[in-house]
Amino acid sequence: MWCYHNDKNNTMRYVLGEEGSNPLFCIGINPSTAEPDNLDSTLIRVKRFSSDNNFNGWMMLNIYPQRSTNPDEIDFKFNEEIHKENLIHIKKILSFYDKPTIWAAWGTLIEKRDFFINCLDEIYEESKNVDARWIRFGHLTKKGHPRHPLYLRLDSKKFEFKINNYVEDIV
Repeated sequence: MWCYHNDKNNTMRYVLGEEGSNPLFCIGINPSTAEPDNLDSTLIRVKRFSSDNNFNGWMMLNIYPQRSTNPDEIDFKFNEEIHKENLIHIKKILSFYDKPTIWAAWGTLIEKRDFFINCLDEIYEESKNVDARWIRFGHLTKKGHPRHPLYLRLDSKKFEFKINNYVEDIV
């Protein structure tokens, strides 16, 4: 069954995925125009990595909820209101699961806007409340970021992602 939460103008997307008792939560930078039954190439990859790694569902969340097929077109000015709404959705969806697994999958796109790091830090704080386990697939980028799903080999291995160290080093 689909899980889909967006705003009334469809300019923000907070959650998109397929429910399961043990879903993989993927956190990217920002949502594209993908919707239920109309996934883009990134979400097709997320779905595949989920099933290949014994998860029975997947949920795409994002550091920032503004829709754009090109991260360069995300507003330069931070919008506190949409960020807070994003946090509400993330907190709510994670609270349904016992010790959810979160896949860090934003790649170097996290460098596109200065405020992305602070948004991630707040998501990390929310994840601690549900004792989330963070993972990554494949090797880190040269700058130490977890790789974006499109830039992973399909046979990439799963590793623990030390989100606490990552946030401390970057913030």
